[in-house]
Order: sequence, then C-alpha cells, then structure tokens
Amino acid sequence: MGVIIRSITVLIALVIGTQNCHVLVAQETAANTANPASLLDGLGEESISAEAPAEFVSADIAWMLVCSALVLMMTAPGLALFYGGLVRKKNILSIMMQCIFLMGLMSILWAVVGYSLAFGGTNPYFGNFDHVFLAGVTPSFVDGEIVTPATGTLPTSVFMCFQGMFFIITPALICGAFAERLKFSTMCIFMVLWGLLIYCPICHWVWSDAGWLCEWNPKAKYPALDFAGGTVVHISSGVSALVCAIFVGSRIGFRKDQMPPHNLTYTCIGTALLWVGWFGFNAGSSLSAGTGAVNAFVSTHFAAAAGVIAWAGAEWLLRGKATVLGACSGAVAGLVCITPACGSVTAMGGIVLGFVAGIVCFFACTSLKKRFQYDDALDAFGVHGVGGGVGAILTGVFASRSITGELEGGRMGLIESGFTNYTQLTNQLVSILAAASLAIVGSIILLTLLNVTIGLRVTPEEEQRGLDVTQHGEEGYIFL
Repeated sequence: MGVIIRSITVLIALVIGTQNCHVLVAQETAANTANPASLLDGLGEESISAEAPAEFVSADIAWMLVCSALVLMMTAPGLALFYGGLVRKKNILSIMMQCIFLMGLMSILWAVVGYSLAFGGTNPYFGNFDHVFLAGVTPSFVDGEIVTPATGTLPTSVFMCFQGMFFIITPALICGAFAERLKFSTMCIFMVLWGLLIYCPICHWVWSDAGWLCEWNPKAKYPALDFAGGTVVHISSGVSALVCAIFVGSRIGFRKDQMPPHNLTYTCIGTALLWVGWFGFNAGSSLSAGTGAVNAFVSTHFAAAAGVIAWAGAEWLLRGKATVLGACSGAVAGLVCITPACGSVTAMGGIVLGFVAGIVCFFACTSLKKRFQYDDALDAFGVHGVGGGVGAILTGVFASRSITGELEGGRMGLIESGFTNYTQLTNQLVSILAAASLAIVGSIILLTLLNVTIGLRVTPEEEQRGLDVTQHGEEGYIFL
C-alpha cells in the first residue's frame, strides 16, 4: 500500500510541477479543449520538429498515457469478462483467448501498417504507406539531432498508441456475434483483413484531418461529429457483427435449447471495468487534460447511469423483475450511445442519450432479435450497432456550441438551432450510412472468401464439446 501511495504522490507532483513549465495551454479556450481540431494540425503531414520544453505538455502526456491504459483494460479484462460470463462454461476460454490474442495481433498490425492506413496521406477516402513501421511517428536522428514528431501538445507516438487501443477493442466487439461457433484460425484472418480494409478506411474518413467526414477538415463534404468513435468503433463493429451472425449461422440448438449465461458475476465485473475504462475511451479523445476531457468524462458517466435505469426499468415494468444482466447491458448501451456525442453535448444531454439508448437497445436485443431470429449470441449488434447509430443521430440533435466552443457559425444540433438547421443531422446520417455500407459489403466479401477457402465454423461435434477443448486444448474449469 505504501508503494502505491508513493507512486500516486509522485505522479501528482509531476503533473502539477510541470504545468507551470508549459505555456501552451495557459490560455486554453473551450474550442481547443472540447474539440481535438486544434491539436491535430498537420496530422496528415510530415510534422516533425525537435523536442523543446514549450512544445509538449507533460500533463497532457500523462493523461493520455493513463487513458491509453484504460482503453486497453477495456478489452482485457473488461470485455473478456463481460463476454466470458455470457457464454456457456465450455466456451469461456475461447472468448478470453479471442480478446487477449487480438490485443497482441492487432497491436502489431497497427504498428506495421494500420496506423499509416488510418492516418497517413491527404486523400479524403483512404490513407497511404507514409507511416509504415511507424516511420515519422517515433523519435529519430535527423542531421545529428534527436527529433520527436509532434501531434499538438503530444509526441505523435502517444497519439498513435492511444488510437491503437481502439484498433484492438473494435474487432474484439464483433466476437460477441459469432461466439461459440467460429474457428479460431478464421477469426484471426477475418480480423486482420477487417481491420485493414474496413476499420482503417472508416477511421481515415472520420478522424484523419484529410477525411471527407472529418469535423475539423474545412474541405470535408459532410463533417460529422464523432468525438470518440460512435461511427468508427460501434457502428462499424456492430453492423459487421450482424453480418457475421447471419452469415455464420445460428448455434446448434438456438431457440430450442436453453443457453443461459454461465456466470453473471463475471459479466458484472466486466461491466464495471468497461465503465471505468470508458472514461479513457471518451475523455481521452480530447487529447488533452482540459475542459473537453472534463465534459466528456461527466457526460459519459451520466449516460451510463441513465442506461442502467432505463434498461433495468424496462425489464421491471414489462417482466416484473429488474435483472443484473439488464442493468449491465443498459450501462454499456448508455456508454456506446454517448461515445460520439461526449464532445458536443452537455451532461444533461448525456442523461437523455443514455436513457434513450437503454430503452432502444433493450427492444433491439429482445423484440427485434426475436422477430428476425438471427443468433447474435452476445448482442454485439443490438448494443453496439444500434446504440452507436442512435448516439450518432442524437448527436446531431443535442450538439451544443457551448460544448464544442464554436460560437460563431459553429455546428449545432437540431434543438439549439430551433429545429431550423438540419445540416449537422444530415451529416450524421451520411456518416452512419457510409460506415454501415462499407461494413456490410466488406464483411460479406471477407466472409465469403474465408468460407470457400478455410471454412467458417467448427464441426458440429466440436461445437457440442465446446471451443475451449476443441480449439485450444484447455478447460476453463477443472474441479478435482
């Protein structure tokens, strides 16, 4: 305990002590804290400069390193426990293996080529290979001097690392749709191709300063507000998850046999870890330890809280009991919904978004799935696809210039415009359709190719025995 207290004390002293050494953010405005636009100048260019004390802000660097760790924690143990508790006990290791393996696989892929495809170049539709093997990202010798590429107040390597955590968790979310039946080898190849051919282009559209949907690109055709990944992360993964669920087919015994979650304790713990990690996910997207991070943090928390009440409350009213699974699902639905909006809506707006997400996602995971009878095993589409879409739309309704800081001619939501300006709502709808279309078409093509080459599913016998034993030769529970 003493070591922990001393470590925290040192970190606080470092942050406070270095604040006065950097004048970059001394006169910080709402515009450059609520929106990362001002921090990303030259991101798509070769912005390399020698490190000088005034160029980097230690508080921002410390904050972004913490946020990167929080987002990584969301995949494992967060998502691993959340998903792991929902499957049958014979498949818990397969889910955890998918999460932990993707942490390794997607990290290397991001460093080698993924970051370059997502953020390289000036083409509005796709990146290039300027930053392959992290060229122009990490420090290097130039003319006998050490130079450090900069992204705003951060070394570019910090920004790259933070974005890489999104590249890890986004495909991991898809695993919930085909849980308990997809071959591990197929999963690996699909995720590599999906990451490069679907995630990276969408990320480039929305978050690269050259992207055609990028909110801070003055040349963008349809600048959409997606602060932390409603479109890039949740719509892309959620829609692809639905395609996977339909294409791979239902589990043996689906809608005939009982398939209850085997350990809701794990799911509850995973939810708590996701909730905490989401602060890094959303507040970290401000790219600075400023007022933008504060608003994202606060609105994120209240949206999750509202989601819990909405989903569990709907169960209570319609079924007579509020369940732990419902409360956990509602929290995640609220978090998903606020993700695109946390940089442009108020804290009270976050409550509205969370409440709407809890209700809508509840019906998507119950009535909608029952109506169309697709086996989205862990409701990846019902929560992330639907929740992300609802959040992106409501961003265009509730966005406020008091949060974005764009007071003159800034983008505003439908309510703030007095229901007269539909421009931002239109931009949000275009971004949803664009991301969903690429996710659908791309996923169908990839799954078709994999199906005719190495196959998608394990054999019926392997599925009956469980993927833990048949895919990994291990068991999650051994009682002696």
